[in-house]
Amino acid sequence: MTSTSRLPVLAGLPLAVGAGLAIPVQGRINGALGARLDDGIAAAVVSFSTGLLVMILISLLLPRGRAGLARILPAVRSRAFPRIYVLAGGIGALFVFAQSFTVGLLGVALFTVATVTGQTVSGLLVDRLGLGPAGKKPVTGIRIIGCVLTIASVAWAVSPRFAGSGATGDGGPAGLLLPLLLPVAAGFLMSFQQAMNGTATMHYGTPIAATLVNFVAGSLVLWAALGVKLLVAGPGNPLPGEWWYYLGGPMGCVFIGLGALLVRSLGVLVTGLGMIAGQLLGSLALDVVLPAPGTVVAPATVLGTVLTLGAIILATLPWPRGALRGRRPVG
Repeated sequence: MTSTSRLPVLAGLPLAVGAGLAIPVQGRINGALGARLDDGIAAAVVSFSTGLLVMILISLLLPRGRAGLARILPAVRSRAFPRIYVLAGGIGALFVFAQSFTVGLLGVALFTVATVTGQTVSGLLVDRLGLGPAGKKPVTGIRIIGCVLTIASVAWAVSPRFAGSGATGDGGPAGLLLPLLLPVAAGFLMSFQQAMNGTATMHYGTPIAATLVNFVAGSLVLWAALGVKLLVAGPGNPLPGEWWYYLGGPMGCVFIGLGALLVRSLGVLVTGLGMIAGQLLGSLALDVVLPAPGTVVAPATVLGTVLTLGAIILATLPWPRGALRGRRPVG
């Protein structure tokens, strides 16, 4: 078995935050593409297909990528890890589809709270079950408090957007229930995807191979869904000519690859919390530098983002009683 080296928390957590910065950029692009095409599935297909092309090039051009390619089939054939892990990309496909389909219905605020809630809860569960390469991590009181504070802080940070979130579901709040369940489910499954990718990375020897397998699986799922949609409803609008609509896939390469690398060192929960921090910081930067129509950067947005960072630090540092040190030594 080939394994990647572990990173200390002080080095890994900033990388997780940096990976999270790509998520709101991808969400803005995929949401705009879904609206332009009037087809959330087609937008997800475009995003995953461009990401797949990027990963194929990286895997062929870089020596480490070629080495990882050579290890994929032997690792799967020898059952070095459960074979279902190669389907982790289907979870990524669901997340991208949720971005493309529901951001226009729910608005960025509700979408963000829904995905963060699902991801934070499942991060605790996945670490407790030991599904990731970092092994089992206890569900301590300080971690639960940190997670609850994270969800509350994210909700506060995005609260100024609720009034103008653009939610258009029929029937008021009840009409938004079903669209809201999709990003909650996508966020919940993201922690499982990170655990699966992290375990596969240990055997491939590089997150490049794990990311490539993700994009292969996700692309197959989405192209099959698009084929069904075309048979039933026909095509949507033609592809746009603007180049920036096609950057969602490369953004996905960043946070999937870094997530696969970091979960062995940080665990699934801390990796997810770091990405949440990056997601909020990235959203705040987008609102300041490239604001969407009607966007206002309110004090609650800034203060909620700062409080989120504090909550993540609370859940991350090994205080009290070494809460995030994993298994405690015996004797």
